[in-house]
Amino acid sequence: MPDAPAEAVVNADFLNSTAGPGRAVPDLDITGAERFINRELSWLAFNWRVMAEAENPAVPLLERVRFLSISASNLDEFYSVRVAGLRGMLREGVTTASADGLSAGEQLKRINADARALMNRQQECLRVLNTLMRAEGIEFPSPSDLRIADIKALESHFFEQVFPILSPLAIDPAHPFPFIANGGFAMGLQLRRETDGEVLEALLPVPSQVARFVRLPDGPAGQLRYLPLEGLLEVFIDRLFPGYVMLGLCAFRVLRDSDLEVEEEAADLVREFETALKRRRRGEVILMTMTADAPADLREMIVGSIGVVSEEVVEISGLLGMADLAELTRIGRPDLLWPSFTPRMPERVQDFEGDIFAAIRQKDMLLHHPYETFDVVVRFLQQAARDPDVLAIKQTLYRTSRDSPIVAALCEAAEDGKSVTALVELKARFDEAANIRQSRRLERAGAQVVYGFIDWKTHAKISTVVRREGPDLVTYTHFGTGNYHPGTANIYTDLSLFTCDKPLGRDATKVFNYVTGYVRPSSLENLAISPHMIKPRILEGLEAEIEHAKAGRPAQVWIKLNAVTEPEVIDALYAASQAGVKIDMVIRGICGLRAGVKGLSENIRVKSIIGRFLEHSRILCFGNGYGLPSSEARVYISSADWMERNLNWRIETLVEITNQTVRAQILDQIMAANMADQAHSWVAQPDGNYAKQLPREGEELFSCHRFFMKNPSLSGRGRIGVRDVTRVVRRPDGSQVSDDIPQTS
Repeated sequence: MPDAPAEAVVNADFLNSTAGPGRAVPDLDITGAERFINRELSWLAFNWRVMAEAENPAVPLLERVRFLSISASNLDEFYSVRVAGLRGMLREGVTTASADGLSAGEQLKRINADARALMNRQQECLRVLNTLMRAEGIEFPSPSDLRIADIKALESHFFEQVFPILSPLAIDPAHPFPFIANGGFAMGLQLRRETDGEVLEALLPVPSQVARFVRLPDGPAGQLRYLPLEGLLEVFIDRLFPGYVMLGLCAFRVLRDSDLEVEEEAADLVREFETALKRRRRGEVILMTMTADAPADLREMIVGSIGVVSEEVVEISGLLGMADLAELTRIGRPDLLWPSFTPRMPERVQDFEGDIFAAIRQKDMLLHHPYETFDVVVRFLQQAARDPDVLAIKQTLYRTSRDSPIVAALCEAAEDGKSVTALVELKARFDEAANIRQSRRLERAGAQVVYGFIDWKTHAKISTVVRREGPDLVTYTHFGTGNYHPGTANIYTDLSLFTCDKPLGRDATKVFNYVTGYVRPSSLENLAISPHMIKPRILEGLEAEIEHAKAGRPAQVWIKLNAVTEPEVIDALYAASQAGVKIDMVIRGICGLRAGVKGLSENIRVKSIIGRFLEHSRILCFGNGYGLPSSEARVYISSADWMERNLNWRIETLVEITNQTVRAQILDQIMAANMADQAHSWVAQPDGNYAKQLPREGEELFSCHRFFMKNPSLSGRGRIGVRDVTRVVRRPDGSQVSDDIPQTS
């Protein structure tokens, strides 16, 4: 990752500081395409930041291993989707340039250099982590280091757990080179028959159905010892090829094009997606990684048989398939992981003895996951399924878990005779197969399953429950910024708004009717949806802030997203900055905007927060002529990032928060803590690089994650009320409020 300029002074506390004067970037044309940062290179910069956490000594050792595995998994998906798309453009002769003016070929050239540097850095990082793990009693001996006792202990594991699923494959005219699926990992072998010296070339696919790391007998001092699966196979090659002597071997792994193409007029959309998933396995090879010490003729045979060119092959001196390192976080060493954290159950729910509907009736409630348990969302639907007064449930499903309790609750409700409509998004990348299974299960239970638009993904996160209460029908609505996935909810920071507000209930129903019946709503009362309304609402809000600035009133915007690339929105942000609007942004991943550039974006600051939890919530706050934070601010939560796909080609939601307590929670706690964070923040520099604030000796930097784990949220408090709830707010003198001092202002 390119380093920030040495002269850059990094202050990640955006809450208690103001933007600097802006800095000129040499040779940058701020009126041309260079005012944008390339999307793909920005994504790589984000993954470098993830990698940096694997190198961060302040992070527990096995959590550093986890970050390394995440960076590897991220890179796999990047190649399978984004690089595959660019290769396809180049192959088909598409000359359309990216927003920043680069052709597909120019982007691929820069990606290739940066990604290879990242892969090398990953291997260097693993070597350092191996040394640190060895000091902690975790060892990874090579096959040549194994003792006789080790091999004897491994023998039963090999024959009982691995041997039955192995398929050694000879390569000769009668046995053509086999197909290696996407993500497939195999060993290439050169063998000599002992009887006549005949040379045999063979492949041994490494099975993904068993653990990558095999436990060895403990060391003499109790060390935990592990052998990679490919090492186990190497040890027992003679059992797979008896009568042969090994001359040479290598390991290789392939990534294929994982995008899906579906016929728009498919008569049966589910069946078409099932077919497309099979095609994904056979996509074009985008990248092949291979161990660097492969015999030259064996390498040539494998590369030629798979049909890749030299720029698609990366030689690795180390471990292939680093995503599998995540297994090592489950070896029973909690002392090397983050301290355990149990999400809070909101006190208000406890006050009503778990009755979610009663808690919502009292007033709107905003949960901040994972600090507050996602189990409330699950219970909301489980309670609805079992409540005889509930008549109907409508639910969007974009990503969910394999054994989803939410799907189970919907099935239970349908089997009980309730009207259940499930809007399942088949085009959720890499979750298509899981969503097909869930849709079949729902249909069997009697739910009405709808797949939405062919051209647009339904990315909105909405759930409605219609309940009879006396003579009235009351609609309880849940709007989320993240997926209905209990697993990822333990690590993704997201927001869940529960409300029985009538206008929001009507708006949610209209959105469901739009997706199921294709009838665009003529009006919405308190909700905006894309692709028709969200971008105009953003642009209108920025224009209003410009007018406040021109009139001499405070003009300020806070934004929290995963990504921003939409050119028209970025240009509107530039225009607002140039008019004097102060804009502070927390953008975790891709950022196509240049921050702090003289003459372009002096008043825009951007930071990326990378830490224990993955920042995923989308929040937008306009000062509305009063600055931020303010009780007069306009505050929104959303399912949408500010990318072309989200604003122009997806069904998304933007919900304005009208409840004063929930607004205060977002402004004084969630956004204020994110803006004040120093411990996990990387600050974007005018040249597009990122720099992290480093603590002075003895200094403890403010951590938003620590703050949220420690302090309850405003709207989740029960009878005790909100007067003693800690807020991170700005004092009149501009100093930061300690996260240990309760605030009532």
